Amino acid sequence: MQIELIETFLDLAESRSFHRSAERLGLTQSTVSARLVSLETALGTRLFDRSRSGTALTTEGKRFEPHARMLRHQWNEAKRHIQIPSGTGHLLRLGIQNDLSAIYLGDWVAEIRRTFPQIALYIEPDYSNQMCTDLLTGVLDFAVMFSPKPHPDLHFESLGDACYHMVSTLTDRLSDVQPERFIFSHFSPAFQEMHRQITPELAEAPISVGQSGSVASLLMGMGGTGYVLEPTAREMIAAGRVRAVSDAPVLRQPVYAAMHIRHRITPLHRKLTRIVSRQPAPAGEQAPG
Repeated sequence: MQIELIETFLDLAESRSFHRSAERLGLTQSTVSARLVSLETALGTRLFDRSRSGTALTTEGKRFEPHARMLRHQWNEAKRHIQIPSGTGHLLRLGIQNDLSAIYLGDWVAEIRRTFPQIALYIEPDYSNQMCTDLLTGVLDFAVMFSPKPHPDLHFESLGDACYHMVSTLTDRLSDVQPERFIFSHFSPAFQEMHRQITPELAEAPISVGQSGSVASLLMGMGGTGYVLEPTAREMIAAGRVRAVSDAPVLRQPVYAAMHIRHRITPLHRKLTRIVSRQPAPAGEQAPG
């Protein structure tokens, strides 16, 4: 069976619209329809009901959907397993939240290499939504992320919190922070909302970025105030480049290990989870420095 038929079926099951699926897949509506007809012919049953209100899965379509997701995942895994670099026993595709990669990736990968010396690594710093999609399709094997996307085929485990501290080139007091010189952070949707609720007077800052490293770079380039990861804050304060805003609240971002549900009890994925949980973000309540 052609994997394109499965991909088209799953997209249509999500979009519930031939028009939207055609746009998302870069196809014509007639091609989407033809693929669906081919799949229904191969399975010997109708998978969708079409009406003026939209497209809906039939009972048979609902039964087939979890099998289709598994077929897609296994197909992508199979493709990767025949592309293993020479001299290695396995290729592990690891995703990591962009904001964590510069701080924790080196220690994690060093420990993975010590534990699994025959494994080749493909590492992709990315954002949570894309990593969830890649885990579902089999493009990634394991990921560390901020924002788990609930799905019956995905499994998440808490790794603790990443702590962010406010630092400034201008002041060490929250009451003196100027909104026009503040760099607002949107490291994840949950973090952005928490930031707005805790420091509403700073929510209308003229600059907003989604990475701790970018906040640090902006502070060094133009001065101001913003939140950065705790290890970054400690390093910048120790170098005399910024001051801790000592009375500003510490903002905590939950971190999760993520994998396909079928991998949650494999020895490899259990060991990977233990490795990444050994580098928890520091839990101190007080600003560093």
